[in-house]
Amino acid sequence: MQRVIGRYSQDIDGPLLVAIGAMHGNEPAGVNAIRTVFEMLENEKIIKPEFEFKGTFLGLIGNLKAFEQKRRFIDKDLNRSWDYSVYQTIKDLPSDQLNAEQEEMLDIIAALRAEIEAHSPKEIIVLDLHTTSAHGGIFSITSEDDMSIRMAIELHAPVIMGMLDNISGSSIHFFDGENMGISTTAIAFESGQHEDPQSVNRAIAAIINCMRTLGCVNAHDVENKHDEMLINFSKNLPKVNRLIGKYSIRNSGHFEMLPGFQSFDRVQEGQLLAHDGDEAVYCRQDAMILMPFYQKMGEDGFFLIVEEERGALNS
Repeated sequence: MQRVIGRYSQDIDGPLLVAIGAMHGNEPAGVNAIRTVFEMLENEKIIKPEFEFKGTFLGLIGNLKAFEQKRRFIDKDLNRSWDYSVYQTIKDLPSDQLNAEQEEMLDIIAALRAEIEAHSPKEIIVLDLHTTSAHGGIFSITSEDDMSIRMAIELHAPVIMGMLDNISGSSIHFFDGENMGISTTAIAFESGQHEDPQSVNRAIAAIINCMRTLGCVNAHDVENKHDEMLINFSKNLPKVNRLIGKYSIRNSGHFEMLPGFQSFDRVQEGQLLAHDGDEAVYCRQDAMILMPFYQKMGEDGFFLIVEEERGALNS
């Protein structure tokens, strides 16, 4: 299996849109969505010869080794490993001195560097596609820069702000202009639960909406069903939210959420949420729960969010 899922370009100037699936190896929906979008692009040109695509679409598998083994990660969560200082330390080390995820990180960066050197794009947008172990909704995670927020708005899903202040080493932390040497924006999109077949369709819709927002495709070439799918699924969810806390698992392998929680469920101060080994875990304040942990591997038990003022994205 190869890391590069595909590359599509008509050699017309435009941005480089990079979609990454399976940054966590147990999340196949993003990879399946990327594969489908490549098929759609090829078919569109056959059906409609005048179809134009501006820029380049590049699809990558994130944690290739873990994806092949259907595991979240091998040695360390890849989406907690994107640290530029670590990259500078390990980039010239031999492979026998790297852990599995460090090798993955270097290989992803090498693929992007090769694309940049070969085709000199003026702008890069990284769309990191994820799913969650719990049901309950779709959402996007942004940095605080204007372009990331603009992309999130066009995905018609709740936006989670402040996430980067509470986790470290995510793809959004790493992929920016300073680290890549070219204008770069990153956004993460959570398309639903791991095994839900609709998670693939929602990830497809997110990719296509990004293409439209960036001007890669003309709006009249995009079917309304993509917007409708995302809008309908998230219509009853709060649009703008801010992360106010998370629970870090202390007893790896012995953390157990109480059954039945879904993302965006409202929880109350003092409510029992989980057991971490022998310790009962209670909610510290009234909030909504996000990404409650119902899988074997990971370090974040759950996140807590509150709804932001409606104008927060435009402030």
